[in-house]
Amino acid sequence: MAMFSLHLPKTAARFGVRRTSVSANLVPPMEMWGQPLPEKIGSAPLDWRSLGFEYVPTKSHIRFAWKDGVWDSGHAFQDPYLPVHMLANVFHYGQALFEGFKGFHTKNGDVCTFADKLSWQRLSHGCRRFRMPEVPLEIWENAINETVRDNVSFIPPYGTNGSLYVRPFLFGSGPRLGVGPSTEYTFVVFVNPVGSYYQTDSGAMQALDGLVNDTYDRAAPLGCGDCKAAGNYAADLESMHAAKRLGYPISLYLDARERRYVEEFNTSNFVAITKDGRYVTPDAPRSVLDSNTNKVLQQLAVDLNLPVERRQIDFEKEVDSFAEVGAVGTAVVVTPIRSLTRGNQTWTFGEPKVLRELRDRVRAIQNGEVEDKHGWMRQIKLDDAPRDKTVLSVYPGL
Repeated sequence: MAMFSLHLPKTAARFGVRRTSVSANLVPPMEMWGQPLPEKIGSAPLDWRSLGFEYVPTKSHIRFAWKDGVWDSGHAFQDPYLPVHMLANVFHYGQALFEGFKGFHTKNGDVCTFADKLSWQRLSHGCRRFRMPEVPLEIWENAINETVRDNVSFIPPYGTNGSLYVRPFLFGSGPRLGVGPSTEYTFVVFVNPVGSYYQTDSGAMQALDGLVNDTYDRAAPLGCGDCKAAGNYAADLESMHAAKRLGYPISLYLDARERRYVEEFNTSNFVAITKDGRYVTPDAPRSVLDSNTNKVLQQLAVDLNLPVERRQIDFEKEVDSFAEVGAVGTAVVVTPIRSLTRGNQTWTFGEPKVLRELRDRVRAIQNGEVEDKHGWMRQIKLDDAPRDKTVLSVYPGL
């Protein structure tokens, strides 16, 4: 993995301070101040059991740049702000993809990411669709490993029901006036400790009432809805706000062509357990996000001998056959849907017994409490060697 580099603000240059790379004379703060920084799992001053899904400032992020067909060696930064040209492609022509998965402190003390290779595969698909350079797997894993290691104190300890959300993202950062792919790209990985996305005051997960969305489309039938593109989420904001004004925290999209077939919720895939015990989820390969959580749940359903059907779901014809409905995704795993309303009609669903069992199995794997038979967990060794863990200082060696 790359060495850290010191990046100073432009104002520093006025006072004769020179931008520099790693130097043998730079002294780690623990040597300057005479005591080590308390960096161990869960040592950040946070109330781990009260975490929601909000931004929490952490120590650092990793950043890679692509130019002239080559990725650089990457650097760590503590400043959460990115210096980006005003004509960067991302601002004008929307070349932006992101991913999200979680890291866990497990029962046996390991730190592992969950299904991050599935996220890499989905990002690679998005890169091909958006004419962006793919991030090599080695860079992906090294960036994640280093970011998690450098922010180890922000990993929620086992037993707190928290996790370390990992957000890699890629965007066109080179200046571009005319429409076309960027000439430069930036790949960033940062982390954020999180709890539940939807929760009551006590922290317990809650069932939601949903609205069937008949006034907006999430994605075109042959569009890019299957990619985790930033623009897809921007297009959902007004729809989400409109539903919340009506008292619904979540809404369900139907297909853009006929408004007949189920697609997905605002930020989550749709899953139903039918009254005869089948796991059903939509098949719309160009307009519905290819959810990694849904893939995991489908595999666990197969393990439970549940029939799994990925196909078109005719909402009006089939909704009465649903015993349970859930919104599934990285942030929530499964959020049960208590009801769906379309116009003047409301359908209610039962207690999510099967979906809860599937969710509990996912959480048990993530927490290291049961065997990971499918290889979704990837361990990050916190004491890998050799690696340069120097935190740079502007002061000369003492």
